[in-house]
Amino acid sequence: MTVVWIVLAVVVLLAIYVVIAYNRFVSQRNLVQESWRQIDVELKRRHDLIPNLVETVKGYATHEREVFDAVTKARAAAASPGSSPAEQGRQEGALGQALGRLFAVAEAYPDLKASTNFLELQQQLAETEDRIAAGRRFYNANVRALNTRVESFPSNLVASSFGFHKEEYFEVEDEAVRAAPTVDFS
Repeated sequence: MTVVWIVLAVVVLLAIYVVIAYNRFVSQRNLVQESWRQIDVELKRRHDLIPNLVETVKGYATHEREVFDAVTKARAAAASPGSSPAEQGRQEGALGQALGRLFAVAEAYPDLKASTNFLELQQQLAETEDRIAAGRRFYNANVRALNTRVESFPSNLVASSFGFHKEEYFEVEDEAVRAAPTVDFS
């Protein structure tokens, strides 16, 4: 009879462990999704600022059509919905490069650099870049915690049983793209 009680206690403890592990996976998965949505909000804000910035620069540098087209195309690609974090990272990297070229064009126009509208857009973009970077760190930390649980024993048994999987990090591969665009025109 004692053996039956011991086996029953082990089964109950395993069931409790599985329930607790499952709930932690759900919690971590939801935290990863929430942190990605926060990044998505900031990326949308960034994408909304870019047309205003392009229009402001266009007013001063009408002959730089190629740069404006590159920024517009990169923004459209980055703003397209449904991208995975890895794909979004690549698209945002291309957008950062295009913005860098736009700021290089703006450098040649002293009146533009003194424009209040341009300076406000520049400040808003810098603030948005900071929030995106903070959101990326928060998201990637949550992804790391979830991925560690998915790969660690014995929680990996629960993960594979209930279909939990590793998530992608949000990162940019190219070192030149990793740096936020410089927006200092002083």
